[in-house]
Amino acid sequence: MVWFPSQRLFPAVRGMCSFSACKFCFLRKLSIEPVQQKKIPNRYLGQPSPFTHPHLLKPGEVTPGLSQVEYSLRRHKLMARIQQEVPGMDHTVILLSNPTYYMSNDIPYTFHQDTNFLYLCGFQEPDSILVLQSLPGKPLPSHKALLFVPRRDPSRELWDGPRSGTDGAVALTGVDEGYTIEEFRHLVAKLKDESTVVWYDFAKPVHPQLHSDYLLHLAEVKARSKNRIRAIRHLVQSLRLVKSSAEIERMKTAGKVTSQAFIETMFASKAPVDEAFLYAKFEFECRARGADILAYPPVVAGGNRSNTLHYVKNNQLIKDGEMVLLDGGCESSCYVSDITRTWPINGRFTGPQAELYQAVLEVQKSCLRLCSPGVSLENIYSFMLTMIGQKLKDLGILQKSATENHLFKAIRKYCPHHVGHYLGMDVHDTPDISRSIPLQPGMVITIEPGLYISEDDTSAPERFRGIGVRIEDDVVVTENTPLILSEDCPKEIYDVEQVCGS
Repeated sequence: MVWFPSQRLFPAVRGMCSFSACKFCFLRKLSIEPVQQKKIPNRYLGQPSPFTHPHLLKPGEVTPGLSQVEYSLRRHKLMARIQQEVPGMDHTVILLSNPTYYMSNDIPYTFHQDTNFLYLCGFQEPDSILVLQSLPGKPLPSHKALLFVPRRDPSRELWDGPRSGTDGAVALTGVDEGYTIEEFRHLVAKLKDESTVVWYDFAKPVHPQLHSDYLLHLAEVKARSKNRIRAIRHLVQSLRLVKSSAEIERMKTAGKVTSQAFIETMFASKAPVDEAFLYAKFEFECRARGADILAYPPVVAGGNRSNTLHYVKNNQLIKDGEMVLLDGGCESSCYVSDITRTWPINGRFTGPQAELYQAVLEVQKSCLRLCSPGVSLENIYSFMLTMIGQKLKDLGILQKSATENHLFKAIRKYCPHHVGHYLGMDVHDTPDISRSIPLQPGMVITIEPGLYISEDDTSAPERFRGIGVRIEDDVVVTENTPLILSEDCPKEIYDVEQVCGS
């Protein structure tokens, strides 16, 4: 049985003001009480639960593999960092969920939760607010967690499916209290006080409607205050940067699923083939193995189109003798993969294709060996540029006598992107965190060098024109040898040809 610290929000105290008029005015006088974990309602909620989806979630889990304890620990870590930033004050953290977006009237896009909100509570429904509030007279990280969620409406649930409601949200996530979204306005009135530090990303609100309905006026009031609103996104991202063992297990699954999808897609590549077929094959193989969705629109680029870095039209025919570059990944239980492979569509590399491919592969394998604590992504990027410069000379694409200035411009021309990025709940995870910081055990990154030679590049040897190669793996930094999450995905020339030619 798991127990959590809690604080009763609406105590039944004789003589207090009207329950309906002011539900938060005695917040500072309340005490902490241990509250037994609530039983999840025996009905469908707005997301899978251990009751409705026992094949996905164990008792006590909020999302597959991640328990109420882990989410509670994340919130406590965040409040501890806030105490370090601004000690000796009362603090309130506000995070908004994503809204539902519509592609046309009444036709929604697939909902995807804001990952900072999701990281701290695991709640996957739209139009919700998470509040973390320091406890009066108690040092941080002591706090209470509140979820404000849409009121259950049977007429809407008939069309859109079940919602968790306040009872379901509290029981599933393990937060201390749950309220309807309309009740949030009572809390907002208290946050205008000068003594309260409000942490909220008002500059770029995640949910514009909730922001305008409840938080716009607060932001305007606090802007004229000495105690202004502080952004919270950077602190959440700093927590997300280093993954727990449970998170790494989720990412291992995503890596294995994606690797198997690549193998099946390579196996199905028979010239000529439409890029759309490979896209569909890749997505099917990911979803068939339990992935929730693709992590991003994949690049499926045949021939010269591989030299367009974010080519996502995926609507051309790949001809015999051409290669295809597939940059794809899946999302599994809120964590993603991001892998790239390049292979010949007919199963056999030509001489120039093999030369360019092997050059990129050697650079990539050398970069992977650098993924250790103390080294930064910027360090690995500098190393990659140096190696690519040497490979361009070895291939005869650049003259061996090229000056340093000319060499750097040429390298950036033929490899215009970085060596990698952080990976986690998002593909380009924790984007506010500098790539110059030293890597630590538990960080997950991508390593993805490439060489791209357009068919219009008359300065390059003709045999290489129209060839683009990128090889990308997902890597967990450890104290020892890096853990390659995508190690099952073939990339040696012999292995690729064996799979494609089977």
